[in-house]
Amino acid sequence: MAALANTFQTTNAKGNREELSDVVSRITPEDTPIYSLIEKGTTKVVHPEWETDELAAPSANIRAEGDEYTFGAITPPARLGNYTQIMRKDWIISATQEVVDNAGNVEKRKYQKLKKGVEIRKDVEFAIVDTNASVGGATREFGSLNTWITSNVSRGATGANGGFNSGTGLTVAPTDGTQRAFTKTILDSVMQQGYQNGANFRHVSVSPYVKSVFVTFMSDTNVASFRYSVSNGGERNTIVASADYYESPFGKVMIHPNRVQAVAAAQARNAFFIDPDMLSFLWLRKIQEDKDVAKTGDADKGVLIGEGTLKVHNEKGLGVASDLFGLTAAS
Repeated sequence: MAALANTFQTTNAKGNREELSDVVSRITPEDTPIYSLIEKGTTKVVHPEWETDELAAPSANIRAEGDEYTFGAITPPARLGNYTQIMRKDWIISATQEVVDNAGNVEKRKYQKLKKGVEIRKDVEFAIVDTNASVGGATREFGSLNTWITSNVSRGATGANGGFNSGTGLTVAPTDGTQRAFTKTILDSVMQQGYQNGANFRHVSVSPYVKSVFVTFMSDTNVASFRYSVSNGGERNTIVASADYYESPFGKVMIHPNRVQAVAAAQARNAFFIDPDMLSFLWLRKIQEDKDVAKTGDADKGVLIGEGTLKVHNEKGLGVASDLFGLTAAS
C-alpha cells in the first residue's frame, strides 16, 4: 500500500547523516613472491658491484708418473654491478579532512601511510619481474631479473638473450620472441639446463594464467598415474584440480602464482626459475617516511621513499621461460 498523504519520508529529509561502512577492504593483494623469498641486504653506494666465479668444466685428468709440473693461467672472476633505483609514494590531505569524522578513515594519514607502504613494496616486485635494462645517472634504474639471465633459458622463435655487458657495466634487455603456450617440455628444458649448469631451482614464479596451465600437466600420461584423491575428514573426497609442486627429473620446485606478473602482458610472458641463494635485494635507503617534508599550507603532506637494487649473485643459478601466453590462451 502507498503511504498516507503528507507522510514525511527519508527522501524528503535534508539533515539525515549519511552512513558508510567503516570497514574498507583493500582488494589489491599484498603478496610479493620473489621479493619475499630472497635475502635483504644493504649497500653503501648507488652502484654496488660484486664478482662471480665458477669451476672449470670436468675433463680427463690423467698424468704420467714423474711428470714435470705445468701451470695453467688463472681466469679472473667476472665483475658485475647494478644501479640503485629510487621509489616513492606520496599523499596530501587537508588539515580539515584529517580531523573530520570519516568512514573507514581511508582519507587519513595513518591509513594512507600503510596503504602507500604496501604499494611501494609491490612496486619493488614489479621492478624485479619487469624487463628494464639498468640505467645509470640521476634517474637510475636497476636491471630487472629478465635482463640478467642468459644461461638457463627457453625463448620463442626469434627471441634473444640480453645479459650483463661488461664493457658498459649495464644490463641489456632481451628481445621478445614469438609467444607460445607454456608446456611441460618447456618446464623440463629449463630445469635440465639449470641442473647441468649447477643450479638448484626451488621456486618458479609465474602469472596466474600460467599457473592454471601448469595444473593441466596432471593430464599428461606420464604424470596422471601419480595423482591421488585427498580425503577430507574421512568421509568426503576432494576433487584435486590444483598442484603446487613439480618434481622433475632434475629437482623439485614450487610453482608460485604471482599477481604482479598479471599487471600486463610484458610481465606475464615470463616464468622465473629461482634459487633464493642466487638473489638478494640491497637497500641503500630502506623504505621510510620523510619526516622533513615542509609544511607550506593548510594540509598534511606525506612521503614514503626508498632506494635499492637487485643483486644477481650468479645468473647460472637462475632461469627463465619467456615468450609465454601469460594472460590468456592467445596473449
